[in-house]
Amino acid sequence: MTAATARAHPVDEILAAFASALRSGGLAVTADRTQAFLTAASVAGADEERSVFWAGRATLCGCHDDIERYDAAFAAWFGGEGLTKPPARELTRRVVQADLSDDPGGSRDGEGGDDHAVVRVAASDQEVLRHRDIAEMSAAERAEVARIFARLQPLIPRRRSVRHRPSRRGGVDGPATLRDQLRHGGEPARLRFRTTSTRPRRIVVLVDVSGSMGPYADSQLRWAHRISRANLGRTEVFTIGTRLTRITKAMCLRDPEAALTAAGQSVPDWSGGTRLGEAMAAFLGRWGRRGAARQAVVVVMSDGWERGDSAQLAEQMKQLHRLAHRVVWINPHQGKSGYQPVQSGIVAVLPYVDSFLAGHSVATFEEALKVIADA
Repeated sequence: MTAATARAHPVDEILAAFASALRSGGLAVTADRTQAFLTAASVAGADEERSVFWAGRATLCGCHDDIERYDAAFAAWFGGEGLTKPPARELTRRVVQADLSDDPGGSRDGEGGDDHAVVRVAASDQEVLRHRDIAEMSAAERAEVARIFARLQPLIPRRRSVRHRPSRRGGVDGPATLRDQLRHGGEPARLRFRTTSTRPRRIVVLVDVSGSMGPYADSQLRWAHRISRANLGRTEVFTIGTRLTRITKAMCLRDPEAALTAAGQSVPDWSGGTRLGEAMAAFLGRWGRRGAARQAVVVVMSDGWERGDSAQLAEQMKQLHRLAHRVVWINPHQGKSGYQPVQSGIVAVLPYVDSFLAGHSVATFEEALKVIADA
């Protein structure tokens, strides 16, 4: 860090701008992480490039996948001239597909040819976006994904109710048939039938908001918000990290942005560590055994990085599996090439999971909705 640069830009401003550039590049750099980076850099020595590098690595990287992007960004910023200005934003490529229709002159007639081309390109871009890894998206692409989530229409699983409803076929409804006969003076009347009715099944969503899940937390909460709105009053949503936080009330808000803002204000351990076993024990002790998890579809959204006791996590998942109708585990790394579920947390929970799904793209979230609807 040169003296001329330090005079032109205060050190804190340069470091804060670097953290902002990392956030634009896809890293989950929150305000708390930025403040921790500034503090660590000042303690380690902000005038030494090596000290700043390791201070940033320790505070701004949420998982192993962030390290490579962090190293490249640091080299661009602090490798000589890159210190004085942020790196240029990467341009998003747009792939325009040719019109393969049988009418070669259709786009030359002036009858909306350009409009149709724009629609085709937009649809193609959105289809590509549906299969992209959310952690690798730019801010503009994440905004488009948020709009896609807002249009999701989840189908809610149903369960058999103890109540019955009138039907043209089914079992004989004795009380209704008897009442009909009394209305006719005791004379025989036509038989009344009834069948078992159904009602929406309860859904519980547990969202991991630890540092390793930071790039996916926003999309996971938007997905949970759509389920909460579709199954209003019968969906419970919690966040898990170093503690368990109930955000059901926030997820019931109609506007997704307001819902996520309210949830963010309620969660004290955002981008922290992960204690899945303790969080599961807290959920079962306070809500699960008292009815929230009984015969419900329980969805856990986590990568399975457990800092606590894996044996405790396995025991809690065993109890949860006994209570729930179906346990679904959504792991963003499950859909990535070469991934193997070898983490201690994942190994502990897999025997008690009915469906182990990917959750790194819009398409995988849509597939998860189908699995839940069929539960």
